[in-house]
Amino acid sequence: MAKKIAVLLADEFEDIELTSPKEAIEEAGHEAVIIGDEAGSEVVGKHGEKVKVDVSIADAKPEDYDGLLLPGGFSPDHLRGDAEGRYGTFAKYFMKESRPVFAICHGPQILIDTDDLKGRKLTAVLNVRKDLSNAGANVVDESVVVDQNLITSRVPDDLDDFNREIANILNK
Repeated sequence: MAKKIAVLLADEFEDIELTSPKEAIEEAGHEAVIIGDEAGSEVVGKHGEKVKVDVSIADAKPEDYDGLLLPGGFSPDHLRGDAEGRYGTFAKYFMKESRPVFAICHGPQILIDTDDLKGRKLTAVLNVRKDLSNAGANVVDESVVVDQNLITSRVPDDLDDFNREIANILNK
């Protein structure tokens, strides 16, 4: 059965960390839905990839989605700057309900705002690992880490491993 995956996104996302996992999700027969500040608006990646926001965060209901994708780049930092904390609250639902969460590079930063990282094993790009550790996570330096519903990766070079694990969990 096809699953619907929420993708939290803002400007300056790392292009390939969106396009490659999104393609893997779609090739596995599932749907990726872009969620951002305003439906119909355009977000632009660090390298020029342009993506239309399908659903605004104000209208998005996490229970409507089977999983969550958090691409890296500067997007996660922008999303965490939301004064109302809507993106962290949205992500928290997936952590609490043990629904699949896929986060690469800087993507795991958003999970800090869920307050649900204590004791979880994950990886990320080097410059956010200390923040994740301070949030209680057991941070390791591996291409991909699967901890129950949470799948994390470090950098674009890890995308093959990351995408393989995304497909594995979605096709269970």
